[in-house]
Amino acid sequence: MNIEDIIQQRALETVTALYGEVAESAVQIQKTRKEFEGDYTLVVFPLLKASRKAPEATAAEIGEAMTGRYPIFKGYNVIKGFLNLSLSDAFWQERFTEMERQPGYGFAPPSGKTYMVEYSSPNTNKPLHLGHIRNNLLGYSVSQILGANGHNVIKVNLVNDRGIHICKSMLAWQKYGGGETPQSSGMKGDHLVGKYYVEFDKHYKAETAELVAAGMDEEEAKQQAPSIREAQEMLRRWEARDPETIALWEKMNGWVYEGFDATYKALGVSFDKIYYESDTYLLGKNLVQDGLDRGVFYRRPDGSVWIDLTPDGLDEKLLLRSDGTSVYMTQDLGTALERHKDYRFDSLVYVVGNEQNYHFQVLKLILKKLGYDWSDTIYHLSYGMVELPEGKMKSREGTVVDADDLISDMVGTAREMSDELGKLDGCSEEEAAAVSRMVGMGALKYFLLKVDPRKTMLFDPRESIDFNGNTGPFIQYTHARIKSILRKAAELGLDYRDTDLPGIQLSSSEVELIKHLADLPATVRSAGENYSPALIAQYAYDLAKLFNGFYHDMPILREEEAAIRTFRLKLAAEVADVISRTMGLLGIEVPERM
Repeated sequence: MNIEDIIQQRALETVTALYGEVAESAVQIQKTRKEFEGDYTLVVFPLLKASRKAPEATAAEIGEAMTGRYPIFKGYNVIKGFLNLSLSDAFWQERFTEMERQPGYGFAPPSGKTYMVEYSSPNTNKPLHLGHIRNNLLGYSVSQILGANGHNVIKVNLVNDRGIHICKSMLAWQKYGGGETPQSSGMKGDHLVGKYYVEFDKHYKAETAELVAAGMDEEEAKQQAPSIREAQEMLRRWEARDPETIALWEKMNGWVYEGFDATYKALGVSFDKIYYESDTYLLGKNLVQDGLDRGVFYRRPDGSVWIDLTPDGLDEKLLLRSDGTSVYMTQDLGTALERHKDYRFDSLVYVVGNEQNYHFQVLKLILKKLGYDWSDTIYHLSYGMVELPEGKMKSREGTVVDADDLISDMVGTAREMSDELGKLDGCSEEEAAAVSRMVGMGALKYFLLKVDPRKTMLFDPRESIDFNGNTGPFIQYTHARIKSILRKAAELGLDYRDTDLPGIQLSSSEVELIKHLADLPATVRSAGENYSPALIAQYAYDLAKLFNGFYHDMPILREEEAAIRTFRLKLAAEVADVISRTMGLLGIEVPERM
């Protein structure tokens, strides 16, 4: 039972004894606002009908009765119609002992539910960039948070390994590559393929401009440019399983997968299952035929297949082009159906940018019209884009922040700043490299995850690596500081782990730390319900900040009274454990020493 439930139960018992039976919903408990004295507040206004007294008199009467009946309350005060209750040191000490003795405190037991989370979903025509990093970190963190809520989580990736954009890279390499490979060029495979995607766009734009200069309309020029027509023909050959085209596709995709795997490893993200569009797009085609047979879809004179969603307030949606090739919606329909057959999930979460809001609205509606009621379990975690001071990124023009370059820069900057601040003093080179990697990646991950997923954000790498303020390194350093204290305690022979404590008087900073630790279960639950790593990030930051205030004001190893010293060591150890586990939900490692 959480603290609010305990207090509500005591308040309900008290009010019933004073005024007779009242509805449980009339007893409203909330945390006391920071500007007032007290821990939890009873809102008195819903009880005035039963008390038949003024708000202040009712609050005072209930407060007097509660402090008299229950030792867990050490005092109260009344502010108009609000009764602010203060809990005893013994109550907080008992709560702390409960959480300290509970393995995995704050995380829920198995729920029996299965959640599938799709994230990453890269195209095999270019390397991962900053936008992909936010997507991967969000997807992985949400998966961790859902797991902490007791759900069975299946992390999946849908690789966009076919389509016109893939053919553009293939065609450009074929025409301009001269047989270049990752081995011959020294480039990661995904970077090499991305180079030819940019190369295609350069030639395509030049051809379009030439046709426009010759008097052709711009839109027609874009359709008639030789490069795009060749790419479209390559796509048709791929769908016809032309051996030469398939061989080239497999070779270049193989280069890309090796590159992606290295980036995923550096980011610390993983998947339980990888789906490929090349395997699922035909499933979508079968679904389209089923929809045609049942009258859900219709065919236009040019042979294309559509669904009319105008009665639902949307528009008409293309499902199959006139040449028989698939569109993204076709593929997503087939993939969703395949996944449900594979796992019978209770919820399917798509981590995809907010530019695809309409797409997922249509996806759910089409599945519903096809009779798949589980479509109601689909949730689109729509996140905002990451922007740079100079504006948006454009992969076709090569103006992106490359994921590998950014990761390398973050780790390098973390090393420089840690050295400057003396954070690596006494570390071996191996330890310094490991800490720099943790700090650099922790800074990157925390900066991207501390913002509400739905918001567009501006990324500033330098600002993210700061050992003060709301940053990953600040929290990581707090964890390392606590671990240093605990190591010194061990060196002094101070045994605190299995020690039962007598009742002690708690300082206000100790109570605040325990109160915040007690909020962990509710925070994890809320983060899961809202698919929001930002709530976990804020919790971890607030905990680190509270500990640093406590550490500044209260001696730990220098405390002369053994019982108080032991309690503070226990409290510090629990804070370190919770920091480690909450940062773990963000995919962030915390160092033992800095």
